[in-house]
Amino acid sequence: MTVADLFIALIHHPVVDRTGRVVTSAITSLDLHDLARSARTYEVHGMYVAHPVKELRDFALSVRDRWMEGYGRQYDSLRREALERVEVVSDLDEAITSIATRCGATPMLVHTSARTQGGVSYEALREEIEAEGPPFLILFGTGFGLAPAGPARSPPPGIPHPRDAPEFAGAPRSRHPPPRPVRAPRTSAAAQ
Repeated sequence: MTVADLFIALIHHPVVDRTGRVVTSAITSLDLHDLARSARTYEVHGMYVAHPVKELRDFALSVRDRWMEGYGRQYDSLRREALERVEVVSDLDEAITSIATRCGATPMLVHTSARTQGGVSYEALREEIEAEGPPFLILFGTGFGLAPAGPARSPPPGIPHPRDAPEFAGAPRSRHPPPRPVRAPRTSAAAQ
């Protein structure tokens, strides 16, 4: 089975608050640890933490580095394995550029949402990820979710969209739609 390069990003701006206002949310150490462990468990190639405020990026780096060096590294090597996948960036453009440099192709953006209608199912997205194609970057919004500008994103200027890359020239254009939400599969109460 071939699996595309898979990356995740925890986006702190632009996100919305409970009233729908566009805000910048804070970074929490719990988010870093939990998402990094999930990335390690599911063999995600990299995890990006995007925040526009330098002081909060420095905080995220201090949390990560605490477990990468010195006492933290010796105390819990499994946490180090998880956190070594974390890269702290200032915004989504920086994460996209990093992935494009690393993989040689611009990632396909996929955002998650509990509210968006008309998304793609888990099964359909899994088929795309398992097919040969560009890397995927799954966006997780903090606060009360990504602001509308997040899901509507396209790759930054100067980086070709994956469906325009020469290695995918023969692929059907419908196979690489614009970013869209992912709906988690519904489970019955009895299955929980």
